[in-house]
Amino acid sequence: AFDLNFPVFSRLKQEQAYVRDEFGKILERERISSNEHLTRAILRERAATEEERQKAQRFARQLEEKDRELKKHDAYYKEQLARLEERSAQFYKVTTEQYQKAADEVSARFKRYETQPVCADLQGKILQCYQQHAQETLSCSALASQYLHCVNHAKQVSIGILLLE
Repeated sequence: AFDLNFPVFSRLKQEQAYVRDEFGKILERERISSNEHLTRAILRERAATEEERQKAQRFARQLEEKDRELKKHDAYYKEQLARLEERSAQFYKVTTEQYQKAADEVSARFKRYETQPVCADLQGKILQCYQQHAQETLSCSALASQYLHCVNHAKQVSIGILLLE
């Protein structure tokens, strides 16, 4: 058995205690250093997260502003379109009214006369006579004379009607 009170053992115990203290100090420094690194990393991460959150908020505000601007433009263009459609409808109405008025004036100024062929029955008889007597056209002269008399009478009646108007 060894004497534990022996100076070598005593020195060994002192050195073991010293080594233990030094290891404890080293471990404490390492723990503190690790905690500091971890704390700095956490702070950096929090700062980056906060920066991203602020950036997202800025983008959200910009997006809302763009949306308001687009809605404003949309309302403006809808209003302009409604005005143009109203003007177009008014222009169409005025143009249609003017056209109808002009058409009525032209119709009133230039009456359409419905004419019937004058002496159509005599004209048919003369044609038939000339076909039947192609070599003897003088035999149709009485019909031709009646036809001329009928045409002249129709002219005089027509002139009389025009003078009365």
